[in-house]
Amino acid sequence: MNEIENIELSFLSIDDYQELKTAMIESYTTMADSYWKESQIKFLIDNFSEGQVVIKINDQIAGCALSIILDSSKFDGPHTYKEITGNYTFNTLDINGDVLYGIEVFIKPEYRGLRLGRRLYDYRKELCERLNLKSIVFGGRIPNYHIHADKMSPKEYIDLVRRKEIHDPVLNFQISNDFHPVKILRNYLEGDSSSQDYAVLLEWDNIYYEKQTKKASPNKKIVRLGLVQWQMRSYKDLDELMHQVEFFVDAVSGYRCDFALFPEFFNAPLMAENNHLSEPEAIRELAKHTETIVQNFSKLAISYNINIITGSMPEIVNERLYNVGYLCRRDGTMERYEKLHVTPDEAKVWGMEGGTQLKAFDTDCGKIGILICYDSEFPELSRLLADDGMDILFVPFLTDTQNGYSRVRNCARARAIENECYVAIAGSVGNLPKVHNMDIQFAQSMVFTPCDFAFPANGIKAEATTNTEMILIADVDIDLLRELNQFGSVKNLKDRRTDLFELRKK
Repeated sequence: MNEIENIELSFLSIDDYQELKTAMIESYTTMADSYWKESQIKFLIDNFSEGQVVIKINDQIAGCALSIILDSSKFDGPHTYKEITGNYTFNTLDINGDVLYGIEVFIKPEYRGLRLGRRLYDYRKELCERLNLKSIVFGGRIPNYHIHADKMSPKEYIDLVRRKEIHDPVLNFQISNDFHPVKILRNYLEGDSSSQDYAVLLEWDNIYYEKQTKKASPNKKIVRLGLVQWQMRSYKDLDELMHQVEFFVDAVSGYRCDFALFPEFFNAPLMAENNHLSEPEAIRELAKHTETIVQNFSKLAISYNINIITGSMPEIVNERLYNVGYLCRRDGTMERYEKLHVTPDEAKVWGMEGGTQLKAFDTDCGKIGILICYDSEFPELSRLLADDGMDILFVPFLTDTQNGYSRVRNCARARAIENECYVAIAGSVGNLPKVHNMDIQFAQSMVFTPCDFAFPANGIKAEATTNTEMILIADVDIDLLRELNQFGSVKNLKDRRTDLFELRKK
């Protein structure tokens, strides 16, 4: 090999044809007539120039990648190379299709070992993302299968290659480039005796793909969170408390936040007027305000164009007391969530019971989950929400001591890592000397991320000042979660040993 002075990736030109033909003949010495005609190359360049690229070393072709766009619905079953290329005419090319189909990749023998093939595949992935195609697909040869064909089926062969017990130069390379086998294709490539006439349909999924829709929707990628670190103080009545609520909604909306998160039992100051009653009686009086508060929150969500997570409030259903909250969307719809694990104190002092409903909620910013305080300390709940597609977990909390706060904080941090999601926690600060069982508060509202290169090294996106009334605003990038799921240093969701255990709702 001559000394390498420069390596360049460029679009294939018809002026390159004679050199391309020679390079293909040198690369496919075991296959006769293994080159494309000039008219075929011209068709590809004229109709889809972006899909045809070459790598040049010292201005000479060292490798090439050719591809077309197809409508996947027309080729979702078994097919041959001849069929996929329209009998080698490429008239199957559909510029309005949804998949990038690879029809050729080769590197000249003297340049193999320089990882030039990876450069070609990286270009294809970038092209697939840029054109908003849902995947890259192609039929991959298994050239070492003929050595083992008398002892095992193609499926068994592929399984052994994946376990590194058998080496297959093509399939090993594709798997290392994040392609996964979809199905086995019989009689795929004429004359491929090394593969015993088999091929493997391989696919790389574009995690950024967005299916086209006629409905106008923002489909946001960067989501702005507004966390309200609420000061417990005396209010003369519900109207005064709601004025304070609106102040914070107005503030976070002014910063164009997509969500406003309030803490657990933020409305507890209203119990002061019933402090002469027993604790169970006082909180049941507080529950009488819940319906009005929720209706007011819904109006604020609409008028300020923001999704509001109302923290939590006591609610009586069929004479039983629950700790609940509401997701008030900016489109006017509402959904209810419940605290499933009440603390010993809530059960003992107030007679509160745990709810039964757990679900992820659809929003205009993706799927979210909401767990009230103590629920965040039970990892099964957030894992079930992650299985439902949750991207952001919101945790409204109320803790009186630093010990209690540390439990919520540390568990929330773990939830972000193990579920590959963002976690936002918001609590109350200050004190309520005139409300029994709600004397003091300790809080530091935060936004946590997974711990990988695309995120802060310590997993903390933003943090409020401890025990100070304020709002905390943070942007989170949903695409980074998709990237983490596919290409992270570790893949907590994918690597679960579901062959050994499972988690399901009853």
